[in-house]
Amino acid sequence: MNVFPGVATVAAHTPPDRDRFLDLVRLSSLLVVIAGHCLMLTLVLDGDRVEFGNVLADLPVLQALTWVLQVLPLFFFAGVAAGARGLGPGTSWGAWLFRRTQRLVRPLGYFLVVSAVLVAVAQRVLAPGWHRPLAVTSVQLLWFLGVYLVVLACTPALAALVTTGRRMFAAVAALVLLAAVIDAVRLGGGPAELGYVNFLVWLIPAVLGLGYLRGLILRRTAAVLAAVVLVLDAVLVAVGPYELSMVTVPGQRLSNLAPPSLLLAGHAVVLCCAAVAAAPWLRRLAARPRVWWLTVIGNTGAMTLYLWHMPVLLTVLVLGHLAGLHRTQPGQPGFWVLTAGQLLLTVALTALLFLILRGLENTPLRWWDDAVRPVRGGYSAATVLAVIAAGCALLQATRFGLTAEGARWLACAAAGLVAARLLTRARPAGAALSPSTDGAAASV
Repeated sequence: MNVFPGVATVAAHTPPDRDRFLDLVRLSSLLVVIAGHCLMLTLVLDGDRVEFGNVLADLPVLQALTWVLQVLPLFFFAGVAAGARGLGPGTSWGAWLFRRTQRLVRPLGYFLVVSAVLVAVAQRVLAPGWHRPLAVTSVQLLWFLGVYLVVLACTPALAALVTTGRRMFAAVAALVLLAAVIDAVRLGGGPAELGYVNFLVWLIPAVLGLGYLRGLILRRTAAVLAAVVLVLDAVLVAVGPYELSMVTVPGQRLSNLAPPSLLLAGHAVVLCCAAVAAAPWLRRLAARPRVWWLTVIGNTGAMTLYLWHMPVLLTVLVLGHLAGLHRTQPGQPGFWVLTAGQLLLTVALTALLFLILRGLENTPLRWWDDAVRPVRGGYSAATVLAVIAAGCALLQATRFGLTAEGARWLACAAAGLVAARLLTRARPAGAALSPSTDGAAASV
């Protein structure tokens, strides 16, 4: 268990030009997502059949909360803006991308091994109906990492494009228009698979993050744009085919998240522009010593928090089941008391795992974290393609979880990551370890 540096130490080691706003937004967005999962997940038991449900399906009136709880676009916004500071003329795109991939993927292996062991143990001690729901749900949130790797791979190209305010707004408009066209085709009887082109919607916060980094969007413009698009989103829900919830809910006719819809595209614009408008206030908040200390410490273990909160939550639900405390649906007696208790236990256990496992996220691994050479030309392009392939395979793996089919996709993701490592590994092979960073926190 590692010891945290003190508040004064963190402050002293923070560079004067550090944009604390981005670090605060990145960590806060993850914490909001984690809290939402802990509040919404329920357990549905029907004989031998086991399913994980969602409070939002039983209380549709709460679905409006997802307009403030679905904040992953802010993570993309802040992550790209922070990482793109290292991009400039002559930067090796492949090397830049792989340095960020190193840090993001480093804790993934530990997580998958432990999750597989937990699922195997559950298969032995629980009824057969538990296996697939646990196998799938325990790693389902890796979809975010897969998409984020693809967005990072596209960032150097976006950075070369987004050099003026006009280009930034044109890129956002093109992505929104593409989402509208794809939705019109697939909802008008076209192939449903076409909807997966709309994963390009996740490039919208990346474009706006680059625009923020380069000062291409004024606060007043951002505030007006956020308000206008928010109204348009409300109109889409009121008169169009779109569901209110910004997350997938059982029984939906149309998910706004899987695949992304035009409504999610608008939501990304609203959140990112609202963040730009509120940046000075959030920056002042982050400047408070205790808030900044929490922000830095949290960001140094951000992937640990994100990865491990779901297995912890599932463990709490299983233990509740074994104790006869089933959190099934809001109408049951004591549901909200049980929810509060399970939420507190999940937070406590996740915090404990954070203390124990944060060090793994920050400890370089041999071979994987060897120095990265500035690959050029074909090697750089091949590295980018390998990371994109790994991200897409990881996204596919989340559909099947820790099953035989999911394992095949995880193997494909691993192959892509290994290929990227081989392409960028510095020569000679015995080069010293060089810890990488994605700008997640100030050096402490």
